[in-house]
Amino acid sequence: MRLAVIGTGRIVQEALEAMRPVEGMECTAIFGRPHSRDKAQAIAGKFGIGAVYTDYDALLASPDIDFVYIGLVNSAHYSYAKKALQAGKHVILEKPFCSTLAEAEELVRLAEEKGLYLFEAVTLFYQPNYALVRKALSSIGRIRLVISNYSQYSSRYDAYREKKVAPAFDPALSGGCLFDINIYNLNFVIGLFGVPKDIRYAANLGFNGIDTSGIAELRYEDFQAVCIGAKDSECRSSVIIQGENGSIYVPGPPSIVSAVELTVMGEKRNLQKNMYEHRMTAEFQAFADSFARGERAAMQQGMQRSLQVMAAAEKARRSAGIAFAADI
Repeated sequence: MRLAVIGTGRIVQEALEAMRPVEGMECTAIFGRPHSRDKAQAIAGKFGIGAVYTDYDALLASPDIDFVYIGLVNSAHYSYAKKALQAGKHVILEKPFCSTLAEAEELVRLAEEKGLYLFEAVTLFYQPNYALVRKALSSIGRIRLVISNYSQYSSRYDAYREKKVAPAFDPALSGGCLFDINIYNLNFVIGLFGVPKDIRYAANLGFNGIDTSGIAELRYEDFQAVCIGAKDSECRSSVIIQGENGSIYVPGPPSIVSAVELTVMGEKRNLQKNMYEHRMTAEFQAFADSFARGERAAMQQGMQRSLQVMAAAEKARRSAGIAFAADI
C-alpha cells in the first residue's frame, strides 16, 4: 500500500508516527497547500517521505500512490475524498467522515461504483479491547443504561473565549464538540447497538452558535444511552454499560478503549488484550491487511457504520439548531 498523506496538521504527524510499524504500508508523498510548503517539506524530511506536493491534482495523477489519507479540517473531508475517488485512488478519511449524511452517501456510492477502498479512521473499532466489550455484553443481561463521556478541555478554548475562532470551533468548517470528540461516543454506542430509534442533542452553544459541550440522548427499543462530550470543561472520561446482571466499565477516553472491567452479580474481573504502542496503529494495520488480501467485506461493513453514525450526528446537530456551511 503506497500512501500519500493530505495535510500538515497535528493529526497528520500523529498518523505518520502511528504508521511506522505498520507492515505493508509505505508513505510515499505528502500534500500541503502552497502556504504550507515549508511545513510539508519539514515533515517529509522527518519521516523520510520522498515527494512533496502543493498541487492536489498532480498528486492524484501520480502512479506511485494507491491511497490517500486525508487529515484536513472537517469541512474539507468530502471534497478531497471525492476528488481522490474520482481519480481512482483509495481513501482513508479521518473522522468525522463528512459534514452531512448526503456527502457521506455520495462518497460511499462512488467507492462502490469504482470498486475502491474507503475507510473512516475511527480508532476505537480496531482496538482489541473494543471486541472484548462486545463479547462481554451477553454476560450482563438486559441492557438498561449506557453512559459514554469524553470531556477534554480544548487547547483552543481559551482563545475562543476571547472571540478568536479556530477551525475546531467554526461552524463554517464543520467544527464543534459533537463532530470532534463526541463523535467517538456516538461511534462507540452505535457500533455496539446499532441505530437508535431517536436522538436529540442538548448543547451548550458559544457566541457563534457552535457547541462547546453537550449531551446526545439516544433512545433504543429497550434502553437509554447518553453521549456526553465537552471541549469547554474536563473530567475523567469513561464508558459505563449497565445491564440487569452486571456492568461494563471502560476507563479513559472511548477513542482508546485502554481497559475493560466486567462486573457480573457483584463479581469483578479485569479484561484486557495487548495493544499497539500508538492508538492509531491498529487501524492502519487493519487497512493495510484488508488491501493486501483484496478483502472488502470489513470495509463495506465499516462504510455502513459510518453512514449510520453520520445520520445520527446530523440529526442530533440539527435538533440543537447548529448550522454548518455544508448544509446550504
